[in-house]
Amino acid sequence: MDNGSILLRLFQWICRFNFGTFEREEFKKFLRMGLIFALIIGVYWTLRPLKDAIFIQLVGSLQLPFAKTVSVLALLPLVIFYTKLLEKTSREKMLIILPTFYGLSVLCFSILMMIAQAPPEEIAQRSLFLLAGTKILGYTWYLFVESFGSLVVALFWAFAVDATPPISAKRGFPLVVTFGQLGGVIFPYTIAGMPHRLGFSTDFLSLICLSLIILCIIPLVRYFLRATPPPLLTSFHEKKEAEKTQEEAGFFEGLKLLLRNRYLLGIFAANFIYEVVVTIFDFNFKVMASGKYSGVALSNYLSIYGSSVNMVSLLCLLLGISNVTRFLGVGVALAAMPLILGLALLGFLSLHTLPFLFALMVGSKAINYALNGPALKQLYIPTTTEVKFKAQAWIETFGSRTSKQAGSIFNMSLAPLQRAFGTLAGSSHYLMLSGILCFPLLALWLVIAIFLGNSFRRAIKEKTVIC
Repeated sequence: MDNGSILLRLFQWICRFNFGTFEREEFKKFLRMGLIFALIIGVYWTLRPLKDAIFIQLVGSLQLPFAKTVSVLALLPLVIFYTKLLEKTSREKMLIILPTFYGLSVLCFSILMMIAQAPPEEIAQRSLFLLAGTKILGYTWYLFVESFGSLVVALFWAFAVDATPPISAKRGFPLVVTFGQLGGVIFPYTIAGMPHRLGFSTDFLSLICLSLIILCIIPLVRYFLRATPPPLLTSFHEKKEAEKTQEEAGFFEGLKLLLRNRYLLGIFAANFIYEVVVTIFDFNFKVMASGKYSGVALSNYLSIYGSSVNMVSLLCLLLGISNVTRFLGVGVALAAMPLILGLALLGFLSLHTLPFLFALMVGSKAINYALNGPALKQLYIPTTTEVKFKAQAWIETFGSRTSKQAGSIFNMSLAPLQRAFGTLAGSSHYLMLSGILCFPLLALWLVIAIFLGNSFRRAIKEKTVIC
């Protein structure tokens, strides 16, 4: 037995406690899938702090709610284009096309940022024409990063769900998420914080590194498809059905499926409520952080935040939080999140300092990624291929943006309470109305989580398709 086989068996033994017992080839499949996801999540969590830090530098922190609102409208044509590609292109090719587009686009942004990024006082002295161009670049960058998180991550999970049966997914998806969190720990701090540590004034170097990493996804996808045995790529449903739904589904078919089915509406609502509550937390956190840091220093601070989220999430997974889903069921995992977020909301209303908001955001995001996220992904297993690729795209792309818009509209609508918009976040009026809005939403979320868990358990037990 060679050293590679020994290490593989040792790693498999370590994972058995947290994720269950795998067959040898099945374990290799999820290792390959996890490596791809590690790059995707690592890039995503590196782009996120750069998204906010660069936008704040070029446009301003108080424009963040407006940027989130604009992203909903801007992403609509992207969803249309993405759906059209799904109709005409195989899932394997889509995992080649999107990384190619985003890798080359980040490379172009790196050149632009080397020119546009500057201290706030220097940006303020630019001519009206250059100042307008700087703001347009800031908004374009913000929307570009938002689209990466929506399209690439959603496509990966649509591919993973379609290629994995329920029993295998229950133990395999938490392992894949663990790899993703590992990428999210390493990449943000090492790449997004690099310019600050090296004394650079722009994020050019970080973006160059990210473009190369995104392009590395392409050979990994090709290797995954070549090395994984065909039986392990079999969907929960027959291939003929997948081909049929690929041909018949149109852009609005996903929306129609969503509106016609209570199960899908429940998944949408669970995503929606989480994003609304966390958007309110996030706005407060970013405003307070931008008051203390600026430029690449802000990128470095937010990169530490991103790495911390994934570190806590990874620790949760390694300590066995996925056993909640394995032994207590998807329903319990889904119901736990609104309860946890309710406790976080109590803390948000009571304490309002930057260190506390940092800890609150890290905890809320980490537990969502480690527990709630994998459980939500499993909900798509007893559904048709059409739902996985069409309805899921609406829920996680357009629906996610809509929910963030709702939270942003809430943030913007409270501006009349105080003349100085910058002091709005953290005011007593703001916190009081936040509680009035969020507590009923969390109670509704709990009811929906119970409904989704019961529906999923019944469908898997009876081996039926929900929608």
